[in-house]
Amino acid sequence: MGRPEGERPTLESVAARAGVSRATVSRVVNGLPVRTASEESVRRAIEELGYVPNPAARTLVTRRTDLIALVVPEPTTRVFSADRFFAGLVHGVGQELEAADKQLVLMLAGSAASRARIERSAAAHHVDGVLLASLHDADRLPAALTRLGIPVVCNERPMGPVSVPYVGVDNHGGAVAAVRHLLRTGRSRIATIAGPPDMVAGIDRLGGYRAALREERRRPIVEVGDFTTSSGAEAMRRLLADEPDLDAVFAASDLMASGALQTLRRAGRRVPDDVAVVGFDDIGLARDTEPPLTTVRQPIDGIGRRMAHQVLRLVAGEEIEPVVTLPTELVVRDSA
Repeated sequence: MGRPEGERPTLESVAARAGVSRATVSRVVNGLPVRTASEESVRRAIEELGYVPNPAARTLVTRRTDLIALVVPEPTTRVFSADRFFAGLVHGVGQELEAADKQLVLMLAGSAASRARIERSAAAHHVDGVLLASLHDADRLPAALTRLGIPVVCNERPMGPVSVPYVGVDNHGGAVAAVRHLLRTGRSRIATIAGPPDMVAGIDRLGGYRAALREERRRPIVEVGDFTTSSGAEAMRRLLADEPDLDAVFAASDLMASGALQTLRRAGRRVPDDVAVVGFDDIGLARDTEPPLTTVRQPIDGIGRRMAHQVLRLVAGEEIEPVVTLPTELVVRDSA
């Protein structure tokens, strides 16, 4: 028997078609256990009637929204700039969530007001879990969300005293590999353009640079940028002014390496003949610079996928490995 034209099927109509109670239909719709025969009857009735569950009602029963937030404490201009890290991260997270039939919500937390809104949203259980990326200093968001009982996974370890699961990469080892490569190719005065000292990636990549130079008793030459192209260009200008005989630069991001290449070109320095340059990230830009950039590849898409996988397991009440560190890889191109 069909339903009247234009009438939306209900739990009651599905129950009547399947020959079960309304409560049984509700349990099937919300993924709760029932007898196999009853579940088959309900699913057949749902398909025949074209029943679509009410998301709001389903949330009331399961306390789940099927929404996972990716929170980025950066201004909009940074997230949607030439830095393809965020695009790669979103892609990886989105692919994993789509496979699990979950929805990604992107939340930018570049101001105190936006952070407060995110905390209120989490407290009201508008999302099932939160992924945090690009944290600075001892950011209070991981601790605040954890206190609210929200499953949280970070990209890189938080700098504060809170213990939160995270998925990171071997920033230190990647930097060591970059500097050792420069040393093997005969470079002796190797400078670095370090990342921000309030971010784990900036700290660990600088630590790797220093460790590799210590092995060969070389003097570190350090300037600091903020992972952007313009900061890399400016840091390279300072390096040339202070250390005109340097013969190599390790930049802690591909964007900063790109800025360094621009400054070297303007200064008449040939790359790699006069100055070799190595970056970090292996974003698409690295293959398009002139010359193509030697860099340390981090699996950006893989970071996003693993973060999403971890938070989905937490939402499901499963145990996870609290610390995941993915490997990096040196990719040699013409700049070094």
